[in-house]
Amino acid sequence: FDIDGTLTPARKTMGPEMRAYLAKLRQKVTVGVVGGSDFVKQKEQLGDSVLEDFDYSFSENGLVAYKGDALLAKASVAQFLGEGAVKEIVNWVMRYMSGIDCPVKRGTFIEFRTGMFNISPVGRNCSRDERNDFEAYDMVHNIRTDMVKAMRDEFDAKYDLTYSIGGQISFDVFPTGWDKTYCLRFVPESEFDEVHFFGDKTYQGGNDFEIFTHPRTKGHTVTSPEDTLKQLKEIFGE
Repeated sequence: FDIDGTLTPARKTMGPEMRAYLAKLRQKVTVGVVGGSDFVKQKEQLGDSVLEDFDYSFSENGLVAYKGDALLAKASVAQFLGEGAVKEIVNWVMRYMSGIDCPVKRGTFIEFRTGMFNISPVGRNCSRDERNDFEAYDMVHNIRTDMVKAMRDEFDAKYDLTYSIGGQISFDVFPTGWDKTYCLRFVPESEFDEVHFFGDKTYQGGNDFEIFTHPRTKGHTVTSPEDTLKQLKEIFGE
């Protein structure tokens, strides 16, 4: 499962009905989650018992991977790209950000995570209302889409990077292949002949697209946690 918009409302916590259903579902099938956010944010949304409540927990697209409470692997974008590339990307982003006009600007415009850069033109410190306002503004003015295009123009000849727009206020930048399909390497084909994936941003450019269209998965597009529950009950029963 994706998290934001699939198991929880964006950046909010998982509801009791979803939690209860997933606990029952685990009696039938193996259940895992994969999100772009870091593990701290994953725990904020899914609860401190996330490693007990899910068979697999993948944060940062699986670059931080748990099976139960056992850490399977951890990858670093800084080690992969090198510090020179990291500084070049960060400096370019800060220059570009200074020319963006949007309703408000707050703090934490670049969040450097273990496996990716998370870039937010409005700033991750914005309030809930400011987050909603930016999302509506971005849908009209294409702030994130235009910035991704500009980054491609700047860096495509230098680095093999993927850009993934997700959530309401930001987009992720990471080495190609480090999208959500990265987590599938920890789910052996010899043990799982069928993998279902549920996500809300399954369109091209959305951060669920690659795993949604992967040959190993059966993809399901959802519109909300309520829709996720509805589809789960149709497939796996009450």
